[in-house]
Amino acid sequence: MLPDIDSLALFVRAAELRSLTKAAEASHIGLAAASRRMALLEYRFKTTLFERSPRGVELTAAGASLLPHAKALLVEINQMQADMRDHAKGSKGALRILANTSVITEALPDDLASFGAANPEVRLIVQERWSDEIVRGLIAAEADIGIVVEGVATEGLDTFPYRRDRLAVVLRANHRLAHADLRAQPLPFLEILDDDLIALESAASMMRLLAQQAVIAEKTLQLRVQVRSFEAVCRMVQAGLGTGLLPYQAALALGTAMGLVVRPLAEEWAERRMLICVKQQRSMPSSLARLLDHLKLASLRD
Repeated sequence: MLPDIDSLALFVRAAELRSLTKAAEASHIGLAAASRRMALLEYRFKTTLFERSPRGVELTAAGASLLPHAKALLVEINQMQADMRDHAKGSKGALRILANTSVITEALPDDLASFGAANPEVRLIVQERWSDEIVRGLIAAEADIGIVVEGVATEGLDTFPYRRDRLAVVLRANHRLAHADLRAQPLPFLEILDDDLIALESAASMMRLLAQQAVIAEKTLQLRVQVRSFEAVCRMVQAGLGTGLLPYQAALALGTAMGLVVRPLAEEWAERRMLICVKQQRSMPSSLARLLDHLKLASLRD
């Protein structure tokens, strides 16, 4: 017999709070009822999930193994309930969108907002991922539409041009390349290749492009710090740990607020095209077709 969802939710709360008492309070049930639920859960799995002590509870090896499965199942059930709620309210369902960080911090929010205003019956669910992960997610039917940077492998997908961005350098105001007379000028990539660099982790498609161009220039990227978010890159630059590399529009929005100087890279290769991707299919739901047309039209304004 499968465990009930309420017991799994209680298990997750107890694991996170390290206390069955606190988990019972958060679940609005009594401690005795919570203890019975956990005992029944352990009986169904035929293993001990918690080590209990006066200080609270700690996961056993079996409990630690169960925790990510339980969390994933609860997320899926929550999504299922949300989808069914939409149908009950007369909504025509949800569209799941995977997008890379560049477009999420630039044009995509406005494009989705205008689509949502014209199509209030369609719920949009957006997740941020690296471009390679987006392609895999679309192939696996985890999403309806994705936006990736041009250059990633897109076999099995139909692609359409979206918007463009340009890579840029993020500098402290006292950097030799941040002088007021230089700030309006594009910056050659070679000028910063001897700096300590702060950039995204190597899984980002931007980093592969920069590494390739450094090799062409017969130089090596002096990567001092690699992080996962645009804001973290700017924070590290602000702290004086090196020179940052980011897409221009996102860097401008974040960096200017931190007192940093942002200069676009001068090279032609530094301008990148974003692609709208959908899985190749014989037919397409009308809501997805409308979103695709809306994004394609938005790209013409770029």
